[in-house]
Amino acid sequence: MSPTGAGTQTDAPTESYYQDTDGGSDRELERPKLLVDEEKAKKYKSLRVRTISTVTLIVGFIGFVWAGHVPLLILLMTLQALSVKELFVIARVAQTDRKLPGFRAQQWYFFVIAEFFLMGRFIKNNLLVEVTSGPLLSKIFTWTLRRHTLVSFFLYMAGFVTFVLSLKKRMMMYQFSQFAWTHTIILVVVVPSSFLGSNLFEGIIWWMLPGMLVVANDIFAYLAGLFFGRTPLISLSPKKTVEGFTGGAIGAVVMGVVLSTVLARYKWMVCPRKDLSFGPLTCPTDEIYLYKRYTWNDLDEFTPDSVCEMLPVLLARLPGPLREAILGLGFTAMPIQVHAMFLALFASLIAPFGGFMASGFKRAFKVKDFGDTIPGHGGITDRFDCHVIMSVFMYVYWWTYISKPELSVGDVLSTTMRLGNTQQLELFVKLANLLVGEGLLPGRVMNALAPIIAQHGFSDGQSCPQ
Repeated sequence: MSPTGAGTQTDAPTESYYQDTDGGSDRELERPKLLVDEEKAKKYKSLRVRTISTVTLIVGFIGFVWAGHVPLLILLMTLQALSVKELFVIARVAQTDRKLPGFRAQQWYFFVIAEFFLMGRFIKNNLLVEVTSGPLLSKIFTWTLRRHTLVSFFLYMAGFVTFVLSLKKRMMMYQFSQFAWTHTIILVVVVPSSFLGSNLFEGIIWWMLPGMLVVANDIFAYLAGLFFGRTPLISLSPKKTVEGFTGGAIGAVVMGVVLSTVLARYKWMVCPRKDLSFGPLTCPTDEIYLYKRYTWNDLDEFTPDSVCEMLPVLLARLPGPLREAILGLGFTAMPIQVHAMFLALFASLIAPFGGFMASGFKRAFKVKDFGDTIPGHGGITDRFDCHVIMSVFMYVYWWTYISKPELSVGDVLSTTMRLGNTQQLELFVKLANLLVGEGLLPGRVMNALAPIIAQHGFSDGQSCPQ
């Protein structure tokens, strides 16, 4: 992420530049001054522009959060498309493109297929709940959802075959390089950021919290570097300083506790969405949002067994009063606050390397920013490079430490889709028997099902004959 003011992307590289795989001469981009050494007027102008842009982004994002899960999913796909567009432009050779009509459409086709596959995988259960709400929707979409992976594969193969048929003499090296570039973008940008779609429907908090921690780290790192930064951190991003990196980490951890405490108060933030509706949400308060006492016994949740086994051995060597004092240490907090601190550490120590990688990439292609969409920040890719890594970590962390083995209607429907037609009918009859027996359905339901039972040879809702 560039901490500098708005910059415009340079023109597309020339063909000779494109063929120079080493980036041309060894001439480096001019090393910029550290933020603390810039002229005061320029420094505060940059701060003002970045502040206005950041506030505008935050207000817009709050609007999407208020709108709900589906608008946030649409926002995610829009940001992915804008980021992909910027990256397509980076390596585009305009003169060659004009000799290959339709080639850009092929690149966008692969992007759309990737979105279809990834989003279909992540929100399949939510889609099933929606399409089974009526017979018409079920008839239209059930076949595709049942064979989603196969449909995705053949759609991809259609693009692959089209690409092979479009190969032209003296253009093949360029076409193959762009083919590889397209798949690299999908792998590095689209696939990781799509994990946000899965996080989102587990509760908006799992979308907002990691994103806000990255933003908090960026803001505190920028301010710390602006006023105290003296020690360069990494050559790939010359304006980053050790002081800024440290200040960002401290600020992110503090904000992690604050943000998690505030967000945990609202059902709209913490309740999972099991369908694609827009209505209000309600759910029992999960224990992750309730205060509890943490002691040494809770370490085994976050540390390897070997560490937990060594701890009593080490403590046994200490004097009795000191050992008892250490064992008595503890604190009271909501589990979400503890999780937020771990997320903040990742957002401040590891996620910035996504930005460093982006900085190295821009230096390799000799561009200042990926675009100029956001004043003071550059392009969409400049703003969200760290979020890509953070979204994957949030997904992995959620499934490792937070998720619980419980079934939803979408999970049951997804499993039911794998059964054959006769097995689905058998399940339906058995479920009807169960609900009638519990008094949730009237007994006449079984009378209505009698023709189906007779047709398929079911015996009082029992299993199918072999």
